[in-house]
Amino acid sequence: MKVYIQDKKRFDSLSLHGMLFPLNIYQRALSNLNRNIWILAFAMFINRSGSMVMMFTSLYLTNELHYSLTQAGMVLFVYGIGGILGAFVGGWLSDKYNFRTVMIMSLLFSGFFLPVMILFTNLNAIAVIMFIYAFAADSFRPAISKGMALYSTPENRTRSVSLVRLAINLGVSVGPAIGGFIAFKMGFHPLLLIDAATSILAALIVLLYLPTLKPTKQVSTDAAEKTSPLSAYRDFDYLIFIFLVTTYGICFFQFFSSVPQYLDRVGHFDEDVIGWVLAVNGGLVALIELPLMLVLESQKKIFRLITYGAISIPIAFIILYFSQANLIFVLLYTVIITFGEIFAMPFMMNFTLSRPAKEKQGQYAALYSAAFGIALSLAPLLGLGIANKYSFEALFMVLIALSAFTALGFYLLMRRFEKEKATLV
Repeated sequence: MKVYIQDKKRFDSLSLHGMLFPLNIYQRALSNLNRNIWILAFAMFINRSGSMVMMFTSLYLTNELHYSLTQAGMVLFVYGIGGILGAFVGGWLSDKYNFRTVMIMSLLFSGFFLPVMILFTNLNAIAVIMFIYAFAADSFRPAISKGMALYSTPENRTRSVSLVRLAINLGVSVGPAIGGFIAFKMGFHPLLLIDAATSILAALIVLLYLPTLKPTKQVSTDAAEKTSPLSAYRDFDYLIFIFLVTTYGICFFQFFSSVPQYLDRVGHFDEDVIGWVLAVNGGLVALIELPLMLVLESQKKIFRLITYGAISIPIAFIILYFSQANLIFVLLYTVIITFGEIFAMPFMMNFTLSRPAKEKQGQYAALYSAAFGIALSLAPLLGLGIANKYSFEALFMVLIALSAFTALGFYLLMRRFEKEKATLV
């Protein structure tokens, strides 16, 4: 009887441990991170919870204002150009001045300016507004990248990046679902006001809780000690990396530009359903990425993981090509492309933050942000342009080829780095 009772207690203990196992993983993954990383993450969650405008702009332009797919693509292209220039300026300002000030000004200006779009329906006016908004909003990216570098160590950098990405993707998972419902019931203009309000609230969080002075504890010094102080524009390997990040982004960002149009025009889904499909991406990243980074954090060959992520993209588009807008296959595409994001993006950012000397971090982060800005601008221009002139099937064939090229490029760059390391040893 005693043995039975002891075994029962052991069984209950194991059962409780099993139920708490996911919580234990998250607790370990979130341990030993700088307090200011948490503040950055919370500010990003607030900001991204309201970031619905980019995801629904093409639908607004085509469905409500009755512009063509090509015209909608041009507006999003202009948005991307503004983001590229904003990233370069934000990187320069973050190296020259305090990155915290750059973050606050970026959030405040973009928040107060975005609602101006409510007053206009002319395509050229909307394009100018989107350009200015993107310029202001994307100057934020190099600044927060420099903040993550300063407030993390070599041992926890990937997890620090993933915590901020977790916050972003929690926000992105909330934003499209709410945004799709609001767009379906109330139209596009309320989304502008929500986006503006969350930007201003995020600025207040940074202003009130992030310290003004640069950190003195738990700050990474590995970049200054272990890497060359090369300019980012003379680092040949990094420029190849940036080119591949750009082509990766062009393929990945179809998820937010051409794929919603595909679901609308071919699948005939309502905006709220499209919003839930987009929310699956953010939800999966939020659920899986951080615990996975705890396991993968010790991996030294990060380019191998980036390559795995890049290989997922052509596989996802092959599924979408044959899906005929069937919701089950669309969700499978979403899951696979999300795993590609989970494997690639945290380690792309890790590489960007770890490679330069401290005084060049803003410059390297600016190039990285610009790569995604270029991708954001070219993705809708190429994607919607090809779909409008030919078909979505033709677009998916192009994306399969481009993403396969990108995966091969990351693989060759990985081999180059591994060969150089072996030679040094």
